[in-house]
Amino acid sequence: MVRKKLVWYPGAIYHITNRGNHRNDIFRDGEDYLVYLTILKEALERYKAILYCYCLMTNHVHLIIETSDVTISEIMRRINLFYTKYFNNKYNLIGHLFQGRYFAELIEEDKYILEASRYIHLNPVRARMVRNPEDYEWSSYGMYIGNIDEKIILSKKILAYFKEEDKRKLYKVFVESGIKIHEEEVI
Repeated sequence: MVRKKLVWYPGAIYHITNRGNHRNDIFRDGEDYLVYLTILKEALERYKAILYCYCLMTNHVHLIIETSDVTISEIMRRINLFYTKYFNNKYNLIGHLFQGRYFAELIEEDKYILEASRYIHLNPVRARMVRNPEDYEWSSYGMYIGNIDEKIILSKKILAYFKEEDKRKLYKVFVESGIKIHEEEVI
């Protein structure tokens, strides 16, 4: 089966989803999450890419990444290779950790990045892992609302959609309004 060629240009922004092979867990303990974040940070620095938000679930990850002069394929290849080597070595496994190539959706409309960030930050709520997104440890949501020092991500672009002075509070209201929408869809 032929894979669809990814559109790329310097400054392209993507919503990345990367799932464990056979939907298996890719994170088994806290150390796994921390190692993934370290590998992600190193890849971002190496390729001068920007991470706008992330959520690491037990069997998949969501990222919003802006590329510079290197393709998203090269960035993800490095992240996946290094993390797979770590995981397989730690758990004495061989073979694929991830289910095929990651999914990359090019974000071409400015407003979609805002919606994608809400979708990503609400992932643990939709999966019923937590009731409130700020209670989930392995996402950038706490950095967006000011509960955690901003590391690894750059929130300024997404927070710029809110014109008021307290952008973080408005972002929190925006994201958490999606919880009510989700609950109505379930009923």
